[in-house]
Amino acid sequence: MNKFMKFMFWAVFSFGLVSAVGITAGGLFITFAGRPAEEEPAPVVTAAGLSDIPPIEPEADKAPTLSDVIEAALPSVVGVSSSGPSDASDSTYYMGSGVIATEDGYIITNQHVIGTGSGRIAVTLMSGSTREAREIWSDNALDLAVIKIEGERYSPAVLGDAEALRVGDSVIAIGNPLSMQFERTVTAGIISALNRTITVDSSGIMEDLIQTDASINPGNSGGPLINSAGEVIGINTIKVSSAEGMGFAVPINLCVPVIERIRRSGEFRTPYLGLYAHTAEAARYLGTGSGFSRGLYVARLDSGGPAFEAGLRYGDIIMYADGSEVNTMLALRRQLFAHQPGESIRISYMRDGTLREAAVTLAAASSAIDVR
Repeated sequence: MNKFMKFMFWAVFSFGLVSAVGITAGGLFITFAGRPAEEEPAPVVTAAGLSDIPPIEPEADKAPTLSDVIEAALPSVVGVSSSGPSDASDSTYYMGSGVIATEDGYIITNQHVIGTGSGRIAVTLMSGSTREAREIWSDNALDLAVIKIEGERYSPAVLGDAEALRVGDSVIAIGNPLSMQFERTVTAGIISALNRTITVDSSGIMEDLIQTDASINPGNSGGPLINSAGEVIGINTIKVSSAEGMGFAVPINLCVPVIERIRRSGEFRTPYLGLYAHTAEAARYLGTGSGFSRGLYVARLDSGGPAFEAGLRYGDIIMYADGSEVNTMLALRRQLFAHQPGESIRISYMRDGTLREAAVTLAAASSAIDVR
């Protein structure tokens, strides 16, 4: 190859190489000679600001174990102790359990745990510290009480729905059996029966109770009965001492309107209807009333009470309260607790095969006669 030809070859090669090299905003790029430069396509951006690379799916949440449920519930369980007046000759000491219902220190327990309410009430928290409490509300017939400790940012329980329970559901009882030496003892079982009626003592009976085979011992009273989701569905109240595995709890539904009203207005005045009624099951058990399968049989009446003055009589069968069907005392009390003393509730009842209705103006329970 002569010198001229060599010169032309290297000139063409150099021109092609230089034309294949360029600089973009993103940096240096090189293409083969003879082909136009092509920029790398910009990444596709989604609305979330991520590239079109498929996202990594998070692992599905694992269902909480029984231990998880118990661990979450324990801080809401407290010890409750009370004593009679210091100047009383027969001062009595009570010991039981309770459950924190709100962050600002409202606690649900049994009425029999706080006694007469005229003495000192002390609450022991999970931390071991003790707070003095005051009685806000109590109901002897329901064996329920609400007490209050000062402060805030406590660990409240989650309150559930006892009416959603079914026989066979798993439950957990937490409390302080046989004093604080065995504080926050956990026992497990199932719902054995619902809407149970039991004779408490010579003063009367308790109805609509939750029966469980989870062990309940002295000191468990006032503690929570919890479902598998960790929700409080009952307040443990009593056991049958002559049998094994027969404990009872008051449905939590009775406590919810009380707590809500107290937080709104600072108090809850129990409305008084002035009657005591039996479910169809209780009527069969007690041998009172016959021939009905729905409603509530009026077994006792305060002759000076609101229901009597509105026209109800012994033997009537209450079918509806404010238009809602009532087949249990729990259902009736739920409608009743939606009212305050002085307000009226519509009671529909059967007498001699005829459905009648009465507007009953409620009294305050504090001045009422116990008709159990």
